[in-house]
Amino acid sequence: MIEKQSKVPVYLQVQRFIEDLIEGADYGPGDHIPSERALADQLDVNRLTVRKAIDRLVSHGRLERNSTNGTRIPEPRLNRHVEPSPNFGSLTRAIQLNGGKPSSKLLHFELAKAKDSIASNLAIPVDDDILVIRRLWRVDDVPIIIETSYIPAATVPGLGAEDLIAGQSLYEILRERYGIVAATSNRTISVHVPTSFEEATLMLPPHSSTLLMRLIVEDANRRPIEYVRSVNHPVHVNFQTAPQASDKS
Repeated sequence: MIEKQSKVPVYLQVQRFIEDLIEGADYGPGDHIPSERALADQLDVNRLTVRKAIDRLVSHGRLERNSTNGTRIPEPRLNRHVEPSPNFGSLTRAIQLNGGKPSSKLLHFELAKAKDSIASNLAIPVDDDILVIRRLWRVDDVPIIIETSYIPAATVPGLGAEDLIAGQSLYEILRERYGIVAATSNRTISVHVPTSFEEATLMLPPHSSTLLMRLIVEDANRRPIEYVRSVNHPVHVNFQTAPQASDKS
């Protein structure tokens, strides 16, 4: 199981064993893994080697320690619905409902020209002016989502970075200042290999994958008002579907 003569360090072999363990069918969020002593005995390795492997998984967010209950697989810090929600701009509320303390940080704000794909999603001509707004969302100071919004500049004259620098709600500004109210959205979710910037910002271990959600947000007249690209931490964010009615008669 552990090849002590291998060129791969023993602690990395132990780490991979634990990763396979927690990714298997027998373990899920909130479950405790075996103790350091039990793993050391099972793998016939030094307990300090097991501790080093677990320390690395804790630093990567794959495990978390509790001073009284041992080491467990973290619960997601945010549950996001796959289906469109009528309560737009509710990331703050969703985080609060999950028992966390939300915060956001403005990472990037610029006036740019709409490329083909962005223009198509916003139903505007190519090279029209758009605002590009990138924000980092945290829960209890843990980074969980990088969200980039693309908005036709003509619909939000005067909107500047200073309006969002303190974590203000974009949807509240759209509603209160511009009379723009989000009514519906089309969304797709896919597996995404993060860029080096996304990996560093979300504090991901090397070779991670993330969940990428793309949204086209529309007003009541089905006019696109925003295109969103949302990169979600693979451990801290969980996507779930709404309960379906039973087919039993």
